[in-house]
Amino acid sequence: MTSPEASPAEHPWGRVADDGKVFLRTADGEREIGQWPGGDPAEAIALYVNRFVGLETEVDLLEKRLAGGTLGPDDAERAISTVRDQVEGAHALGDLDGLMLRVEALVPTIEKLREERKAAREERIAESLAAKTRIVETAEKLAGGTDWRNGADKLRALLDEWKALARLDRKTDDELWHRFSAARTTYTRHRKTHFADVHADRERAKSVKEKLIAEAEALSSSTEWGPTTLKYRDLMSKWKAAGAAPRAVEDALWGQFRAAQDVFFSARDAANAAQDEEFRANAAIKEGILAEAEKLVPVTDLDAARRAMADISERWEAAGKVPRDRIKDLEGRLRAVESAIRSAGEREWKRTDPEKSARADDMVAMLEKAIADLESDLADAQSSGDTKAAKKIEENLNARREFLAMAQKAADDFS
Repeated sequence: MTSPEASPAEHPWGRVADDGKVFLRTADGEREIGQWPGGDPAEAIALYVNRFVGLETEVDLLEKRLAGGTLGPDDAERAISTVRDQVEGAHALGDLDGLMLRVEALVPTIEKLREERKAAREERIAESLAAKTRIVETAEKLAGGTDWRNGADKLRALLDEWKALARLDRKTDDELWHRFSAARTTYTRHRKTHFADVHADRERAKSVKEKLIAEAEALSSSTEWGPTTLKYRDLMSKWKAAGAAPRAVEDALWGQFRAAQDVFFSARDAANAAQDEEFRANAAIKEGILAEAEKLVPVTDLDAARRAMADISERWEAAGKVPRDRIKDLEGRLRAVESAIRSAGEREWKRTDPEKSARADDMVAMLEKAIADLESDLADAQSSGDTKAAKKIEENLNARREFLAMAQKAADDFS
């Protein structure tokens, strides 16, 4: 090789001979790569050096593409072959042997890429098998369920997911697809049947509700407030039991049904309001009667209270009806007075019951005789010195005396 100070006809990797031939220096000796007769040797050197730079750039780019994983094994093999052909026997000045070594050094990368691609594919296949199996099992679960609202969307999402997955071997892929497709078909058939039934049920509900509306409208002008109110309650129960009509008409049907009820209940409320106004005067009368009745409590003269209550009851009934919001209060106060008088009567009866009085007197007499007999027995035991018998008799005697005290008190209550 020449030094950097070589003449323009010389280059570290070649030279331009006097006759214009251009030679490349290689490990095997010089090789003619071109001719430049009568021209400037420096221009020839520059031309062939630029050719080498272009080849070097191609090798650099290929190395980067392989390192970056942007080429598949087959593409990499073709690219290496192409660059090899370009470098081998190239008419360029530079270290072509070194450049070829760089190209050949890329060959093992192809096998590595194939192994990596194979491993990656096997991994994708395994992931795809697991994912497709899950998709099929999920679809079969949906097919056996009743999620009619969301099931179709879920199945569409599962189908999109299936399409994005890698294919398996033909047999496995076909078997899983058949199960998935069968599940979708089953779900769709059941869903259509369900909504057909729903549609039929809603049409039946529509027919029922139209009849109920006709009945409600026929009752709307009735003035039999109590019986008609009960009939409307019955119609409402039937309305709820009928179920939902088609959505397009459900609100309109309810509006008609409700409007008929509103006509009746508005008229009833107006009539009740007018009636309540009339009954307010009756309530004032009953307030006065209650004031008399409540003075009878507490009961001190039972017979007088009973006579007064009989008169109060007659006047109470004669006073007539009161507003509905006053009924509970007024009737409750009167019932309280009646209850107090009745309780006083029951107490008096218990106190003066002849049978109970006689039984109480008999009990007193029996206890007095038993006590007298025990006192005699006690005296005999004491006189004979039988302390044990005396103690037992005395205990029995004390118990009988306590019973006697209670019996005498009960007898006094009846006197």
